[in-house]
Amino acid sequence: MEDTPRSQTTSTKLQRIAEQARDHPDYTFTTLAHLMDVELLREAYRRTRKDGAPGVDAVTAKEYGTHLEENLRELHARLVSGAYQATPVKRIWLEKEDGKLRPIGIPAFEDKLVERAVVMLLSAVYEQDFYDFSYGFRERHSAHQALEELRGWCTANGGGWIVDADVSGFFDNLPHEQLQMLLQRRIKDGTLLRLIGKWLKAGVVDGKNLTYPDRGVPQGGVISPLLANVFLHYVLDDWFVRDVRPRLKGRATLLRFADDFVIVCERQEDARRLLEVLPKRFARFGLELHPTKTQLIDFQKPSQGGPDGGGKRTFDFLGFTHYWAKSRWGSWVIKRKTARKRLKRTLTAIWGWCKGHRHWPMREQHRMLSLKLRGHYQYYGIRGNYPWLNKVHDYVRKAWRYWLGKRSQKSAIPPEKFARLQAVFPLPRPKIVDSI
Repeated sequence: MEDTPRSQTTSTKLQRIAEQARDHPDYTFTTLAHLMDVELLREAYRRTRKDGAPGVDAVTAKEYGTHLEENLRELHARLVSGAYQATPVKRIWLEKEDGKLRPIGIPAFEDKLVERAVVMLLSAVYEQDFYDFSYGFRERHSAHQALEELRGWCTANGGGWIVDADVSGFFDNLPHEQLQMLLQRRIKDGTLLRLIGKWLKAGVVDGKNLTYPDRGVPQGGVISPLLANVFLHYVLDDWFVRDVRPRLKGRATLLRFADDFVIVCERQEDARRLLEVLPKRFARFGLELHPTKTQLIDFQKPSQGGPDGGGKRTFDFLGFTHYWAKSRWGSWVIKRKTARKRLKRTLTAIWGWCKGHRHWPMREQHRMLSLKLRGHYQYYGIRGNYPWLNKVHDYVRKAWRYWLGKRSQKSAIPPEKFARLQAVFPLPRPKIVDSI
């Protein structure tokens, strides 16, 4: 009960900042850091995930929370005096859909906590500036909402011409100098800008090597999604709304989730003009659009009486392949299915997990596989995608059965024995969770 008034006080402070930002869109904030007191740090601790891997200092959230009040007071003193120093980020590598490796950064828990506090302050400002078509890493915004908005616009306008852009290594190549320059359009609080600068320059530990990249923000950092949204708000979103859309001859819309975005144009000539100017726009801010992955796609609605025509082309967005198909009543509708690369990545990960954990107790294996399946259904379980959910379910059964048979170098478990096992440990069946 004692935490409730403190949370309410923090919320009131953030609400006041939000109201000021909304009422004065041209106002530049110069004094926000004084609000980052012990109370705000305590709320930031509450909002920070506790189940993440520790950083290079090996301090877990549980260990930090053992003497929480003492740690928060000491941290606040370092922040006020300027003695706070960011710890280098620990880098791990995850395999991407194309087989390449993607770097993930794991900050120290205390850095996550301070980053969360800064995110709370900056979000109160920038949430008033961000456009509704920016869906990534924002409260009350989701990928499913972006997908619904995309389908709704294309359905209402008979499809269109898709500018499908891909920013080459966005998070790894985001230029620090340009980022700081764009931040200062709204924030000129020296303390907050110095904190962000410390995180950008903290260094990266990869195995035993410590490097200091002059570009990029760590994927996995608490503040990285907000910095990405701020950068792309000015480079792409605001530019599109203020400078591009008024000059187009037809209707157009932009939909963005972090650095993944598409622009849908009613007219081909507008889409071609955008395809020409987009690389120049990003190059101006130190980034490059992938020359082969950035493309123009004819996604017009096929004619009702004729062949598929131009509408036969498909495109991928947010893990789904979008395509035109006939409904059961014979009309053209937009359908979505799990993108081939995402499906392959999921199946590969499941096979590797079953192989690596085949000696776990049966009950634990079942619990984890069930969690993985439910998580998959939660995102990909949209109307029309059931067959591809079923593929994942059947593959999990296949992989589990195969690797259970390898526990003692035996052959595969006979089907009848595995059926009895499934009766005791049933895997969750595919489920349409979101009917967008």
